[in-house]
Amino acid sequence: MVLVPEISLTPQMVDRFLARFGDCVSVLHSKLSIGERFDQWQKINDNEAKIIIGARSAVFAPAEDIGIIIIDEEHDSSYKSEMTPRYNAKEIAYYLAKQNNIPLVLGSATPDINTFYKAQIGKIKLLTLRNRANNSRLPEVKVVDLRDELAQGNKSMISRLLHDKIEENIKNKKQTILFLNRRGYSTFVMCRDCGFTAKCKNCNVTLTYHKDENKLKCHLCGFETHNISICPVCGSKNVKYFGTGTQKLESEIHNMFPGVSTIRMDIDTVTRKNTHEAILNRFKNENIDVLIGTQMVVKGHHFPNVTLVGVIAADSSLNIEDFRASERTFQILTQVAGRAGRENSPGEVIIQTYNPDHFSIEYAKEQNYDLFYKAEISLRERLKYPPFCDIIVLGINGKDEEMVKKSAEKMAKILEKYKDSNFFISKAIPSPISRIKNRYRWRIILKCNFNSSVINKINASLEEYYKNNKKDINIFIDINPGSMM
Repeated sequence: MVLVPEISLTPQMVDRFLARFGDCVSVLHSKLSIGERFDQWQKINDNEAKIIIGARSAVFAPAEDIGIIIIDEEHDSSYKSEMTPRYNAKEIAYYLAKQNNIPLVLGSATPDINTFYKAQIGKIKLLTLRNRANNSRLPEVKVVDLRDELAQGNKSMISRLLHDKIEENIKNKKQTILFLNRRGYSTFVMCRDCGFTAKCKNCNVTLTYHKDENKLKCHLCGFETHNISICPVCGSKNVKYFGTGTQKLESEIHNMFPGVSTIRMDIDTVTRKNTHEAILNRFKNENIDVLIGTQMVVKGHHFPNVTLVGVIAADSSLNIEDFRASERTFQILTQVAGRAGRENSPGEVIIQTYNPDHFSIEYAKEQNYDLFYKAEISLRERLKYPPFCDIIVLGINGKDEEMVKKSAEKMAKILEKYKDSNFFISKAIPSPISRIKNRYRWRIILKCNFNSSVINKINASLEEYYKNNKKDINIFIDINPGSMM
């Protein structure tokens, strides 16, 4: 059983296994039709498939005699489901491996901090690969301070250094990947006279402008509406677009380099079946100059002719409300850097940032996981974050804002009765995104060492709450969530 974090990685992985082992491979992921999924499921159930490859849900495949489980890019947050049931595929895989007394292999160039900590204290075995595939050299990484670019009058999203390197790559018939973890054209639309900002009617977030369709879209609930040119509040025509997305980046690349060939890979371009594979094949086989994408382009892909990678905004993952922000930034920068120079030609990586001195960016530049781990684990220990505790989020949501607030406060008060040295309870507070799909969201954060005693306390609290309160408020529990948003 081989698990990969992104559906876009399955074709590449399947091709490698088919070439080596022949037609005994089964594939499972959410983009399959119901009929295709049934056929694959039946193939596994009838013991015709010897190798199962898929995204996180493939861990539930009906394999009777598993011999080994391999989790590729094990650090990736995609293995944790953010919807009910809120399972972690790595935990399911660990249970299966223990039940069947078989090896579980967790592979990553940038291991999850919790996983690496377990290896350091001897709970799991650490195996280290010192050389890259094909013995190719690591790419040279340069960091550009965007504050200097602004001081020099460069207001574009492409630094002077990155511009020169892209130009050189185009002349040399080499390929470039540009990584920007925001889709759309502009991240928000605002009236410069009265300050009105276009927001989703269902969620407490700004709408993103998509130029291709001339629409404003919500990336949380899917709501979309026509673009605005006149402010609905004050009637001003001084409506401007702020922020940057992959569409705008692609447009700017065409303006800078007339005649350049580009292809974009983000959620907007991979809506149809097999479009992941089609985009990657086109980039590779048609020798397209520039691939522009979100985190879909970061993981595991092998493009022999890519010699340059540009990270447009390294700070976007640093400025999130999550204790793993530094870890995610280091991982994503190191992973995207790994797409450059994978064959004979040397690779270069340009990281653009407003925070060049942040330790996650400094160590990503050096591609030194050990130094990053030492700095991060020291912070985690002092602040008592995982792996030194578990984090449980109790999410409370409903359609009535005041009722949600009162319910969250009541739940926190009930939980307080069980507070002890191993059971820290935060105040009930609104979630960072306080409304999604017209449901208001509050949360309570628990820090503890998760065990049966903690389970009993939470269950007892829930029972007490539901005895005296309405049940039209939804409460969910997420243990070590993949996102704190």
